[in-house]
Amino acid sequence: MEIQHIIETAGSLMDFAGVAVMVLGALVSVPMALRGFRPRRLPAGSAPLSFYRSYRQLLGRSILLGLELLVAADIIRSVAITPTFESVGVLAIIVLIRTFLSFSLELEISGRWPWQSQREGSAAAPAAG
Repeated sequence: MEIQHIIETAGSLMDFAGVAVMVLGALVSVPMALRGFRPRRLPAGSAPLSFYRSYRQLLGRSILLGLELLVAADIIRSVAITPTFESVGVLAIIVLIRTFLSFSLELEISGRWPWQSQREGSAAAPAAG
């Protein structure tokens, strides 16, 4: 078995894992949302999330993880073939689109961009001392 075939197989397995994470995440999110799943990031005194909001956050997280695995699969597979400007360009466009989707999902789930440490308008607690 040659290395190119092994790398292509690894890419295919990552593709499968990405799709499986999204499908399983959609299925597992329903009972978790019905039980009143509450993200750890929410303050203790805040109002509970509705089923819709909770399901949407859980589903968004599974889609986000699935997209990360699909991007990894595309990168792995691009190593297996002889890179051409066309294949690298297609890979760049795919990664760009999936990265945009990931950022958009993160904004929907947490209400902030991935590079923001906390929500706008909330100040960090000053250190006692």
